[in-house]
Amino acid sequence: MNNFYNGKSVLVTGHTGFKGSWLCKALIMFGAKVTGYALEPATNPNLFELSGIEGRMKSVIGDVRDYAALKAVFDEVKPEIVFHLAAQPIVREGYKSPLYTYETNVMGTVNLLECVRNCDSVRSVLNVTTDKVYKNFEVNRGYREDEQLDGYDPYSNSKSCSELVTHCYKNSYFDEMGIAVSTARAGNVIGGGDFAEDRIIPDCCRAALNGSVVSLRNPGSIRPYQHVLEPIYAYMMIAYKQYSDSEKSGWYNIGPDDCDCITTRELVSLFSKYWGDDFSWETIANDGPHESGILKLDCAKIKETFGWKPMWNVEKAVKKTVEWFKMYKHNAPISDFMNEQIKTYFDEQRDFNNV
Repeated sequence: MNNFYNGKSVLVTGHTGFKGSWLCKALIMFGAKVTGYALEPATNPNLFELSGIEGRMKSVIGDVRDYAALKAVFDEVKPEIVFHLAAQPIVREGYKSPLYTYETNVMGTVNLLECVRNCDSVRSVLNVTTDKVYKNFEVNRGYREDEQLDGYDPYSNSKSCSELVTHCYKNSYFDEMGIAVSTARAGNVIGGGDFAEDRIIPDCCRAALNGSVVSLRNPGSIRPYQHVLEPIYAYMMIAYKQYSDSEKSGWYNIGPDDCDCITTRELVSLFSKYWGDDFSWETIANDGPHESGILKLDCAKIKETFGWKPMWNVEKAVKKTVEWFKMYKHNAPISDFMNEQIKTYFDEQRDFNNV
């Protein structure tokens, strides 16, 4: 994968977001000519600015609901590889704004895939969805890629719809056109630079930085927590592998081993361990909308197809996240630190998998 991305035109939607910024940072490190299409960063501070990538890529501010604007970018940059990350990504925000959530997550995907269909340069597409696309029966086992898609809430359900739209375009158009397309259903990601609201690690980081107490609504909820570089590497690997072998395209879960699916309480305890004594938390009554109590992924398919496996267990993921936020707290050079974390992770994967 080292040389594959060098010089290739890559389009990333949602590049101003948390995962989008990490992905663009890695792509730039590997020599890709990156174009991003997204709304303005949703938070202040935000990782897009802190990462130092803005001056090293073409950044277009636009809405995936605007087909004409998105198509103009395709026509101009003629991407070979497309990563679709643009989304309304928050469960609780989905309850508040279901229309916007469906417009962005479903019609945004339709617009993206229509642009691909009408662009003769694209060879490889990856649509990033979520582990929440499955109909959740609250069972203590991992869901497999062939199981029913039926997310419960507007966010999760809109991502299920995004999956189905992608399947339709693959079957109806892309297979015949020779365009490889996959979806990636990643578990809960944590890592440096996530400043979003209503996510447990960003809430912990804000509380630690401000000297306040973080409140847990669902301390017993079990989730597949993983460092953001786990799916970032997997996204780049899938897009790379299917570029030359369309038989590798498909639907892939990306998550930690079962032992790293832990409760929110355990996750916050790990955060407290690495942040230090000046961090505290409390449990409060949950007066919010429904959220699942347990969710796990079966990741056998991606392991068997590509030889991928998670490198950093949940404790190491939390440790790496805390290290990032402590660098941020002390105004250290974030861009260089991100380069170091990316290189360390990718070197570990390469040593394991020789990719």
